[in-house]
Amino acid sequence: MNHSNRASIAALLAEEVDRRSVLRYELDLVDTAFPVVVGAGVWDQLETLIPSSWSRVVIVTQAAIPGSFEVPFDACWVVLPSGESAKRPRVAEGLAERLVRLGADRQTGLIAVGGGVVTDLVGFVASTYMRGIEYLNVPTTLLGMVDAAIGGKTAVNLIGGKNLFGTFWQPKGLLCDLALLETLPKREWLSGAGELAKYSFLTSDPFAELKLVDQIVKAQRLKESYVAGDEREAGRRSLLNYGHTLGHGIEGAYLGRGMEGSVSHGEAVAVGLVFAARLAERLGRIDQARVDQHHRVLASYGLDFRLPGELTVDEVLGYMRADKKNRGGMSFVLDGSNGLELVHHIDEALIRQVLDEYPRRGGVGGRA
Repeated sequence: MNHSNRASIAALLAEEVDRRSVLRYELDLVDTAFPVVVGAGVWDQLETLIPSSWSRVVIVTQAAIPGSFEVPFDACWVVLPSGESAKRPRVAEGLAERLVRLGADRQTGLIAVGGGVVTDLVGFVASTYMRGIEYLNVPTTLLGMVDAAIGGKTAVNLIGGKNLFGTFWQPKGLLCDLALLETLPKREWLSGAGELAKYSFLTSDPFAELKLVDQIVKAQRLKESYVAGDEREAGRRSLLNYGHTLGHGIEGAYLGRGMEGSVSHGEAVAVGLVFAARLAERLGRIDQARVDQHHRVLASYGLDFRLPGELTVDEVLGYMRADKKNRGGMSFVLDGSNGLELVHHIDEALIRQVLDEYPRRGGVGGRA
């Protein structure tokens, strides 16, 4: 499924999504199970996911999110600032203060309608307001549908890096209206594609060859299998961070420069996937043929694996040192003969050397 050769996302969806088909199933995560609805044009089924215990509903979104979101039930709407800059403690505090003014109590439920910024922030506020209230996720991006809105990770960003201030708090339901993907700009599409590429290396199935709707559901099921029994990422769940160590380093470097949004999450993860493969090859864990396979998978999604030319190795390394997986040294999820593994205490000199040799965009440091 080569997205780079498609005329438009709308054309892709028209070809690959059966608009008459609605999938409804349960995700069983940790100590809770919740319903999931996936299909094109399923917004009108949102009401069926609202728990009967909710006495009030507050829907939270961002102004820049396109779509018509009328609801047949009473709800208060709160609009957050647009962009990644909304994923900050001060914005979370502002939302909590707004809930106080609305008289929200523990029977109030929140509905997050948006991308990963919205689902992360709303989940964080839900987990902390009055020590925890319930919420639903309605992701409007491909990234949200396959990753950000699933698994119970909630967080906001700090100056020191991405997602460093957060909690674990599971939603009560998930609604994925695939019709909303028709409005995605190319960068948002690539952001989700980066996570789909990651899932290709978490299964032996020909993941990238599946239809889009099947990739979305399979990604959700794969994440379910990794999160169940390891909600707090003490073991197997950490494998879901394949490609994320460098990916978050890139995002953090832009964050530190005040240039949030210069690269999408999935685009950064795509760079991290190939870097992790090259690092694994240098450590003798995989051969060059496996590295080349990483290149082919990314190409099938129209993703660029080169490091942004304006970022320095020192900048990126600084944020990689703050990665939550590190244990007394640098840690990476790496490929190997037994599949993906979390490997600790990797020599930083080797990481720096691979970064120094890594291809860069714009002709800096070589070309892909």
